[in-house]
Amino acid sequence: MAAAPPTPLATATTATPGVTVKTEKPLPFLFHFAAGGIAGTSEILVMYPLDVVKTRFQLQVGSGAGEEVYTSVLDCFKKIIKNEGFSRLYRGILPPILVEAPKRAIKFSANEQYSRILKLINGKDKMDQSLSIQAGIAAGCTEAVVIVPFELVKIRLQDKGNAGKYNGTFDAITKIVRHEGPLALFNGLEATVWRHATWNGGYFGSIFSIRKALPKADNKQQQLRNNFIAGAIGGTIGTMLNTPFDVVKTRIQNDSGTVKKYNWTIPAIKTVAQEEG
Repeated sequence: MAAAPPTPLATATTATPGVTVKTEKPLPFLFHFAAGGIAGTSEILVMYPLDVVKTRFQLQVGSGAGEEVYTSVLDCFKKIIKNEGFSRLYRGILPPILVEAPKRAIKFSANEQYSRILKLINGKDKMDQSLSIQAGIAAGCTEAVVIVPFELVKIRLQDKGNAGKYNGTFDAITKIVRHEGPLALFNGLEATVWRHATWNGGYFGSIFSIRKALPKADNKQQQLRNNFIAGAIGGTIGTMLNTPFDVVKTRIQNDSGTVKKYNWTIPAIKTVAQEEG
């Protein structure tokens, strides 16, 4: 879940005879890039075990009992720690850390650029609900192309079935390229585009309306509050919309066989729904 990013400001002072006026200007791109990367990496370090659990559930087929079946989030945590060790909760963490800063920069800068283009095409001075959704979807598609290889390697490392197959991030990349070909790193691209397009469309589309509905902020504290509320609600909406695509993306990217059960997103969703409910 992501909070709507506030715009940091730098203060500049200009002077006229007898009058001193303070004006605020946006901080440079590198500041946003570094701050976003640090914040994102900190979030990954805290939340990554939940991502491992999410992947295990998404790869789990059917129901039942025993050490190989997870019945709840807590049960999954317990079984991973008991049977594989605590460190397994952080296996595969390097790929998301490596791509975090570029991913954030691409997501928000692309959304800004697409917003400008859409306003120009439609002859509008301000963004509305429809344009926000379109810009968010386009930014999500752009982001997806960049992160696919990192996502694929992460998922391969998170899967318990691959525990003895890959010795780490770079070993996984080497073996995937050697045995499956370089293009295998982009398996699941279509599903990733669907996942990010739906999340970004839901997120950027909803926070536009949420911000308008919230009380007007009179100071920076109230602005931070509004950003947090809008981001939390927008992130929840985006996650609800993109979860089915995330499940099939995980299935597609973890499949290293020559005859694949899951290939394209929509047929894969239908297969999962028919076989597992």
